[in-house]
Amino acid sequence: MDAALRQLNDQLDLGTQRLLDAARVLPEPDLRAPSLLPGWTRADVLAHLARGADAMRSLLAGARAGQQRPVHTGAREREVAAAQAPKDLMADLAASAMALRTVIRQLPDQAWSFRLKIADAEPFPAAGLMTRRMVEIELHHCDLGIGYDAARWPASFAEMPLPEPMHSQRRERLGYQPQSYQPSPVRPAQAAAGPGAGQQRAMILRSLSGGPGMA
Repeated sequence: MDAALRQLNDQLDLGTQRLLDAARVLPEPDLRAPSLLPGWTRADVLAHLARGADAMRSLLAGARAGQQRPVHTGAREREVAAAQAPKDLMADLAASAMALRTVIRQLPDQAWSFRLKIADAEPFPAAGLMTRRMVEIELHHCDLGIGYDAARWPASFAEMPLPEPMHSQRRERLGYQPQSYQPSPVRPAQAAAGPGAGQQRAMILRSLSGGPGMA
């Protein structure tokens, strides 16, 4: 991994951690509430990110082997993941992020130039997946509608040159109105159903640092 990719990977780690820190405190009612994406709940957005990480991990594994690998993600996979209990969805999101991070850090240098083909898009080097994942993390964090917006983007992302359609997708989020957010009150029974905030944060930090407990 060259210096530019290493820097992008560090930025991706930070963006992923910001997203996980924000998502872990969402109570059940807020997860099932509409996101800023029409027809999608917040749980749908997070499930989409989890399955997107899995798809990118498969593509990078193919690049390592010098092979094109099909990816199977769609509405059904997202719906199944989104229907999980909050603690399971958060564990899924963190585990998928960790698994992708592991593949990224272990990919041989020559594999980054392997050209990938996704659906109808023009072939692009595997290194382009890093930018795509950064875009997904930053834009979908905004889509949650929980107070994170374009004003909070790091300059490295806000000023990053992006090809279409990612450039237009980023520009669309500039039109979002500032969002204020207060978590819905959690009933005692809901609070006892899963790990507390401190436990969840420890689990997420372990996952991103490669600690035990995550596949």
